[in-house]
Amino acid sequence: MAIAVPKENHPGEQRIALIPSSVDRLVKKGARVAVESGLGINLGFTDEDYKKAGAAVEVDRQSLLAGADLILRLRKPPAEEIPRLKKGSIHISFLDPFNEKDLVNGLAQNNISAISMEMIPRTTRAQKMDALSSQANLAGYVMVILAAERLPKIFPMLMTPAGTISPARVFIIGAGVAGLQAIATAKRLGARVEAFDTRPVVKEQVQSLGAKFIEIDLGETGQTREGYAKALTPEQLEKQRQGMLKACIQSDVIITTAQLFGRRAPVVLTKDMVAQMKAGTIIVDMAVESGGNVEGSQLNEEVMTQNGVRIIGLGNLPGRVAVHASQMYSANLHNLIEEYWDNDTKKFNLNLEDEIIKGCLITHAGKIVHPMLIKGT
Repeated sequence: MAIAVPKENHPGEQRIALIPSSVDRLVKKGARVAVESGLGINLGFTDEDYKKAGAAVEVDRQSLLAGADLILRLRKPPAEEIPRLKKGSIHISFLDPFNEKDLVNGLAQNNISAISMEMIPRTTRAQKMDALSSQANLAGYVMVILAAERLPKIFPMLMTPAGTISPARVFIIGAGVAGLQAIATAKRLGARVEAFDTRPVVKEQVQSLGAKFIEIDLGETGQTREGYAKALTPEQLEKQRQGMLKACIQSDVIITTAQLFGRRAPVVLTKDMVAQMKAGTIIVDMAVESGGNVEGSQLNEEVMTQNGVRIIGLGNLPGRVAVHASQMYSANLHNLIEEYWDNDTKKFNLNLEDEIIKGCLITHAGKIVHPMLIKGT
């Protein structure tokens, strides 16, 4: 089976789909791997590194894509490249399928079997392939570092001859993968950390990291089968905002990570709430790319409010630590491939009856096959 890895062409994207150590593992399985020349140069991986791992290095991008049975990327493919892919080939990347209907239709019409890495089920067996979690983990770390750099205070408590410096107060909204990593990172830096999540089930995880869990009675909330927070009613959202307000006013740093799978992110901090925060407060909005948790946040911008609150809305947070983000994503991909690799035929076996494949396969044999997309939910 011919596996191709093209360079990412999304503006500013430094991450890559496959690093040389993963290439080596796939080649030893019997795969023929080809990468586009210059794939990893920004991360310190030369074409020679890929050749030593057993890959062919291809200069002609169009030839690379046209000859591949399996294409591995990080970002979604440009629409104009889809017709150039081999009919019946398999394409694996993040696809954002709920918001990219034209792209999904294009993949189906060109008879491409498309696997969306966002849709990998959150099960024990699929954990090693869960790229959404691996990238969110790094985003949690990056958010704290961004905030610490901009905060005009230090995070830890210090006892000095000039007096005692109190620890910074950090409030994390959302205790999923990113939120938990943000808690752990802020604690390591010495901050006093509080956290809130609509799912009471995560309270013990928050406390195990040394943070205080803020409890707000929202009534029935819970989580989805995949482990994501359920959408709140407007009344619950308003009750949540009021319950969080005291912690927000007291905090030096606020990090929001609330996202709804396949939907626009909920607004958890309104302009009125931000207006009540003290000057110098730093807010990092992780959800800015999916609509934003903070009223007034702008994608890829840092906004200073009239009362001196800085709202950081930088996108592609994992891309700021691109070496390790690529290492983790590459591992997710080769784990997925190895799980379904047929050692006899030396091919990726697209097992349509397998629960993981059923969960992440978007298009196949000229059709949209994922149940959630067929129903339009």
